Amino acid sequence: MSGFMEKSNRRKYFLEKLSGKLFLICAFISVISLALIISFVFFKGFRPFVAEGYNFIQFLLGYDWVPGEGHFGVFPMIVTSLYATIGALIIGVPIGLFTAVFLAEIAPKPIVKILSPAVQLLAGIPSVLFGVFGLAVIVPFLQNYLGLAKGQSLIAVIIVLAIMMLPTIVTVSETAIRSVPQSYREGSLALGVSEMRTIFKVVIPAAKSGIMAAIVLGMGRAIGETMAVILVAGNSLMIPTSLTDSVRPLTTNIALEMGYAAGIHQEMLFATGIVLFFFILILNVILAKISAKGGQ
Repeated sequence: MSGFMEKSNRRKYFLEKLSGKLFLICAFISVISLALIISFVFFKGFRPFVAEGYNFIQFLLGYDWVPGEGHFGVFPMIVTSLYATIGALIIGVPIGLFTAVFLAEIAPKPIVKILSPAVQLLAGIPSVLFGVFGLAVIVPFLQNYLGLAKGQSLIAVIIVLAIMMLPTIVTVSETAIRSVPQSYREGSLALGVSEMRTIFKVVIPAAKSGIMAAIVLGMGRAIGETMAVILVAGNSLMIPTSLTDSVRPLTTNIALEMGYAAGIHQEMLFATGIVLFFFILILNVILAKISAKGGQ
């Protein structure tokens, strides 16, 4: 009997060590994959500025993107990406947050059982279908009711991106709100505070870190979206001066030209990817600072 128990313990310890090493290998694979991707993109993207003598500042602040003449400027695309992201956040964050509050705090359970799966189903729709919806519904609507010559515009991009980020914001925010201890609500209500004031003054601040994570994830999807944006942006290389202007964001520029680009042209598209990488990084840092300041 003791021999059987000892053999069983050895097998258990062996499986535990094997599981630990397997998890470690998986973690290393993830980190190494990320490092390889970043290294490759940065190597290809910085080569024109190191080996070919192109000026990185001129690349960032240049207005012209004419690969055939050797002109590579991404400033209009940076401005467009910034406008599109901020606009999508302005529309998507309030709608997503209020929807999450409704599902977590106000809605009856039968309604929650219908709406929550619907929101999750929205998250599973391929991005190109959002673009097709925008091209078939939003673009004609803007063209007909705003009197635009061309409905593919910055406002169409903003609306499509706001719709696409809603599932992420709603789902993560709802989870964060539900994780707030019930004692917070009971204490506030016991002091005579109304239910709505309790939600907005107690529950939401307590769930702030999770809500900020939802915003960051939603923003990441908005910035990195390509296929849907291609269909509704219009792809004009210009700095937008109004919401009705045709535009070309950074991601769209890469997707449109990478298929046939070669040489310096291709490397400049990788450089555009580097700009997009830092663009996302800076916005994430800003949101993290806002979150930290709000919690002090």
